Amino acid sequence: METRIHTVAFTGHRNMNREDVLLLPSLLEEIILRLSARGAVVFRAGGAMGFDTLAALKVLDMQTRLPQLELELVLPCRNQTERWDAASVRTYNYILNHTNRHSFLYETYVDGCMLARDRKLIDGADACVAYCARSHGGTAYTCAYALKNGLELINLYDLLHP
Repeated sequence: METRIHTVAFTGHRNMNREDVLLLPSLLEEIILRLSARGAVVFRAGGAMGFDTLAALKVLDMQTRLPQLELELVLPCRNQTERWDAASVRTYNYILNHTNRHSFLYETYVDGCMLARDRKLIDGADACVAYCARSHGGTAYTCAYALKNGLELINLYDLLHP
């Protein structure tokens, strides 16, 4: 029997290959449905471009069918989008305006704020859904931190590239 869970953290790369980007929305939906059936209600994302954005948008999309789902953003700093292009900022603002709750860890960018965000995503979560294709960098760190803290880890990259 699978363990019941309540809170799921998302982590993943900002840059992904095109084929995976096309496949991820349906795979995310399948995984979110599976986790929801096990009791997951809160889905956390870190507000970054790439995988975080895909995952957050998928949770928002699924709320129309599963209104119990909650999207929580754990954001490193208020000026996270300062150097982003206009389209990415619009998407970020859309997600921010439709989330169930959000928090900023820092007012402005400081060294270590992204890693602090990554740890906060994991702390108190029961499972982590990742898109991790490399053994180094922030996503790999977050996956290792999740495993160290006893979370169930589902790496979508491994499912797409068996």
